[in-house]
Amino acid sequence: MKIGTTVKALLLCYCLALLSTAYADGPPLIDRDVNNIVDAVPEPLPYNDFANQPVYQVNGQTYTLIPSTHGYTTTGIASWYGQQFAERMTASGEPYDMFAMTAASKVLPIPTFVTVTNLENGRSITVKVNDRGPFHDGRIMDLSYAAAKRLGMLQKGTAHVRITALDTPYNAALKAYYLQVATFRNLENATHLAKTLKTILLAPVAVKPTTTQYSTFYRVRIGPFLNIAEAQNLYKQLHQAGLNPGVLVAA
Repeated sequence: MKIGTTVKALLLCYCLALLSTAYADGPPLIDRDVNNIVDAVPEPLPYNDFANQPVYQVNGQTYTLIPSTHGYTTTGIASWYGQQFAERMTASGEPYDMFAMTAASKVLPIPTFVTVTNLENGRSITVKVNDRGPFHDGRIMDLSYAAAKRLGMLQKGTAHVRITALDTPYNAALKAYYLQVATFRNLENATHLAKTLKTILLAPVAVKPTTTQYSTFYRVRIGPFLNIAEAQNLYKQLHQAGLNPGVLVAA
């Protein structure tokens, strides 16, 4: 009887240990070889409608997206995130996959493909930015577990890196920015909002239909703006007036 009770107690402690490990950030519970995981392949993906607010706040700090990724390169400290965030939704709407070659950035549009070079050992990888962060002072990028392991920075936790944005046929040709304030299934509702906005704004407003395999959506957009500064200025004005400023999209 005592032995059975002891075994149950040990099993309970073991399960609690597994649960606490699963929710603590760090490496995966079951590791795998990342050398066979290929780099992210740059492809012409449109910017995410919901992840690209031109100006946003986290923990009282204001962040501003860069106007263009063309020619973008910077150096700084990168970190990584792991088990604690596994399967949680990223800013792009994709679940976080520790074994995908992805990264988080505070200022790069989503998605952006970048080359990350560990300046401490010379290793280099290509990842897709699909999340926001890291919201820590002095850090410029959070890498997935696989990406960090490929760069040889797991044990230290951080590394001095160089980040270089890669042009794709889509983002290299972007010329205009819009504030997308709403999306409707009903054309009448979209048209009504567009007419209302036109009476209070000097900027042009349009309804853009988008047809998918299953339905047609109507997106109300303000713009175009030829540079991101104009879009950011209007975003701030709408926000201060208590109106929904929408999200930044580019086309």
